Amino acid sequence: MKNFLSANDAGNIDDLVHTALHFKTNPFSNSSLGKGKRIGLLFLNPSMRTRLSTQIAAQNLGMESIVFNASQEGWAFEFEEGAVMNGTTAEHIKDAAPILGKYFDILGIRTFPTLKDRESDYAEKVLHQFVKYCGIPVISLESATLHPLQSLTDIITISSHLPVENKTKPKVLLTWAPHVKALPQCVANSFAQWVNAWGHANFVITNPAGYDLDEKFTSGAEIIHNQDEALKDADFVYVKNWSSYQDYGKIINVDDNWLLDNKKLETTNDAKVMHCLPVRRNVELSDEILDGGNSIITEEAGNRVWAAQAVIQEILRNV
Repeated sequence: MKNFLSANDAGNIDDLVHTALHFKTNPFSNSSLGKGKRIGLLFLNPSMRTRLSTQIAAQNLGMESIVFNASQEGWAFEFEEGAVMNGTTAEHIKDAAPILGKYFDILGIRTFPTLKDRESDYAEKVLHQFVKYCGIPVISLESATLHPLQSLTDIITISSHLPVENKTKPKVLLTWAPHVKALPQCVANSFAQWVNAWGHANFVITNPAGYDLDEKFTSGAEIIHNQDEALKDADFVYVKNWSSYQDYGKIINVDDNWLLDNKKLETTNDAKVMHCLPVRRNVELSDEILDGGNSIITEEAGNRVWAAQAVIQEILRNV
């Protein structure tokens, strides 16, 4: 593994899951692998779980981790080729990224979409320029369109709740949820990409009309616009809001009827409920779900460490 930007970089997903679950019970089993190496974690937008879990994962492997909140502590980056930098940007990515490549052995980058220019966001210009110019392996800590560490975590979490000799594919449902502001599609895109690539689930996506995701991520899933119909016999329900892809970045429906509660779960197969966090209680998900026995959200967040550790180990083996 050279970089970790999407499911396309994962190789055998089952092997990564196996490695992560090994680390969950043996976190320091390879604690000398990263000795004498550094990982830089560069954040262009806020983070809690991604930042802390990746730091812990690196330390478990013997690495030193250094965090830099670029949006608060650094100069404003310029990403345009041939830019005349007489405005608010002070440092070009072509100057900054190679220096980071000298400081670190691995670079983690967290970027965010503008939600204004779909073509630019979906081209992943920011992430790809770091990859192009830094000269070292890059791990996406979330990007404009994808969140691969979160999605690997989600596959790990689902896998750990399947019977050992599971011979039937579970029904995994991704459901849209209401929110008070426009959120990117990256977590939903990424979850769809990874579940499809994993190939061990009957995968369904449900969302109101106007919220269909980009088909390049959802191809292979069944799309249902009726949530009640989609919930029937589900084994896992992944709850997430996203803004419109078609009417890019817009909130076109705030239908509270999409809020998941225990009544809606009655038609499922006693489904486990998942969410990437942070979550708006009683907007995206009800208290009764979050605090009830069907929620595996806290466990899911805990698994972020083991997902990051499995990825960092694979990259270190090729550094």
